[in-house]
Amino acid sequence: MGPTASGKTRRAVDVARAIGAEIISADSRQVYRGMDIGTGKDLDEYGDVKYHLIDIADAGEKYNLYNYLRDYRAAVSDIEGRGRRIVVCGGTGMYVESAINGLALPEVPENRELREELSGKNLVELTEILKGMKTLHNVTDVDTAKRAIRAIEIQKYYLDHPDLDPASNKASKDEKERYVIVEVDIPREERRRRITERLERRMDEGMTKEVENLIASGVSPEALMYYGLEYKYVTMYVTGQLSARVMSEQLQIAIHQFAKRQETWFRGMERRGHVLHRLPWDMGREEFVESVKRLLGDQ
Repeated sequence: MGPTASGKTRRAVDVARAIGAEIISADSRQVYRGMDIGTGKDLDEYGDVKYHLIDIADAGEKYNLYNYLRDYRAAVSDIEGRGRRIVVCGGTGMYVESAINGLALPEVPENRELREELSGKNLVELTEILKGMKTLHNVTDVDTAKRAIRAIEIQKYYLDHPDLDPASNKASKDEKERYVIVEVDIPREERRRRITERLERRMDEGMTKEVENLIASGVSPEALMYYGLEYKYVTMYVTGQLSARVMSEQLQIAIHQFAKRQETWFRGMERRGHVLHRLPWDMGREEFVESVKRLLGDQ
């Protein structure tokens, strides 16, 4: 794991190649086809190392944790069935931790009666109802009235079926020890410098053209903005809502805030009992791999 721009993909590939593993991505946006530059897929970095859960959904879809855990379990079964080891790589802490915890989300059915009851309420009212049912960790639950109603519907289902509530699904000590969690540790100022350089590089590589192509292919600007960061702000620029200067300024701020939220999640994982082994982002390639192998007990 590691925050955005920490170089974790290259590290994961080095480790996977050294231990005969395949990589499962834990990135909530790299699942989408056609969203390449803005998500930093860097597929050429993988070389001969096989990867999973990248380019598995169409841009415009709403891929979520339920989808991820379903696909993650299928990938694990496939890889282990062929006698290979697994490296999970990504910065979406919720995906990583949920997978490690063995979380299984039930498919919550539609509650027509509840939806009808909530249909006349505005987003503020719906948000307050949801806050009364659970702690809001994910603001996307309440970015529209439709999503808020679905979130309330899901939470009501868990209240009625407490045995299926993911909040009660905690990883055992043995489950946690099945994993070695390595965080690519990068100082804040270095991370900020790399984020700025990477954004400039992405714009030079054609980030604007990528967004224009996605819109031309039928993906709505609203759907693209839902994905946040580059796709939100570049779409606002392409559709004339922001100037190039304001787009760049606001996007940089948003990415720095995103990296900070990632770090906050990682610290939260420690408080919840996971052990994170921090290795410096600028450690030599061989030294990094050997350090991970020692953590795995391969030496």
